[in-house]
Amino acid sequence: MRAAMITKRILLTLAVAASAGLAVAGPGLAQSYPDRPIKLVLPFTAGSPNDVLARLVTPHLSARLGQTVVIDNRPGGGTSIGTKAVMGAEPDGYTLLFSNTPTLLIVPVASKAINYDPIKDVVPVATIASSSNVMVIAPSLPARTLQEFIAHAKANPGKLNFGFGQGTQPHLVGEMFKLATGTNIANVPYRGGAHAITDMLGGRIHMNIGTMSTLKPLHEQGKVRAVAVTSTSRSPLLPEIPTMAESGLPQVTSVSYYGIFGPVGLPAAIVSKINSAMNESLKSPELRAGLEKFGFAPHPGSPKDFAALVASESKKWVPVVKATGFQM
Repeated sequence: MRAAMITKRILLTLAVAASAGLAVAGPGLAQSYPDRPIKLVLPFTAGSPNDVLARLVTPHLSARLGQTVVIDNRPGGGTSIGTKAVMGAEPDGYTLLFSNTPTLLIVPVASKAINYDPIKDVVPVATIASSSNVMVIAPSLPARTLQEFIAHAKANPGKLNFGFGQGTQPHLVGEMFKLATGTNIANVPYRGGAHAITDMLGGRIHMNIGTMSTLKPLHEQGKVRAVAVTSTSRSPLLPEIPTMAESGLPQVTSVSYYGIFGPVGLPAAIVSKINSAMNESLKSPELRAGLEKFGFAPHPGSPKDFAALVASESKKWVPVVKATGFQM
C-alpha cells in the first residue's frame, strides 16, 4: 500500500511538471549544469536593439554560470527561423532563445505561413529588461506636439507618411496609433528601421517610431522632433516628452519585455539556475548603467512571473494584430 501511494505521488508530480512544460530533474542535474558553452539564439539581426541588449547581458550571465554564453544570430522568416530552431532543440539547457514580447506573440498571428504556439511551444526562463519607443516627426512639419500632428494629419489625409521596418513592433505601434486617431497616413515599409531613419533625415519620411537609443540623439540635434513616448510613465532619458496616455491616447501605450526562453521539456532545475543567474546579473551596477544608456530598464523576476507576463501580453497584442490587419 505504501509503495502504491509513493508511486501515485510520483506520477502526480510528473503530470504537474509536464503540464507546465518542464521536466522533473534532481538537484544533481542543476549542480552539474552547465559543463559546456551555452548557445543563445537571437532571431534578430546583429546590431538590432535585441542584439545590443543580449550582448550587454551575456558576459554577466556567463560569469555567474561559469560557462560562456555564445550569441547565435539567426534572423529571417519574421524571427521564425531562429525561434523554431530552439523549439526543436534538445531540452538540455544548451540551446536557448532570446526574444521579446510582442514579437514572439504576434508572428504566428500576423503570418499564415508560421504555425507555432508562443505560449505552449517554449518555456519562459528569465526576464531581462523592458523598453518603450518614442514617436518622432519631421521638424519641417507645422506641429510641435502630438495633438498638433494629429490635427495636421487629419487636415491632409493621405499626404503624410510613416516609415518603419516591416513586421517590427514600431510598425505595429504605428498601426495602433492610426487606428486610435482615425488618421490616414501612408505606410512606407523598409527591410529595417535604420533605412527609414535615413530617409527621414533626407526629408522623405514624416513619422517614425523607434528606440530611445536611436532617436534621442537625433531629437537633441534637431534632426527629428520627439512628440510622445509609448511607456506608461515619462522616460528619464527624455523627461520633457509626454507619454501617449498624457496626450490622450492610453491605448497606444506599449512596452517590450525581453527575456530568455527554452524548449519544452527543459528541466525545472536548469530553468531555476538560469533564472537565478540572470536575476543576480541584473544587480550589477555596471550592467544596470549599460542598460540605462541604451534605454532599457532591468526587469528581474521568477519563471512563473515571466509566464504570467507572456500570457498577459498575448491577451493584449493578439487582438491588436487582428484589429489592425497587421501582417508580417
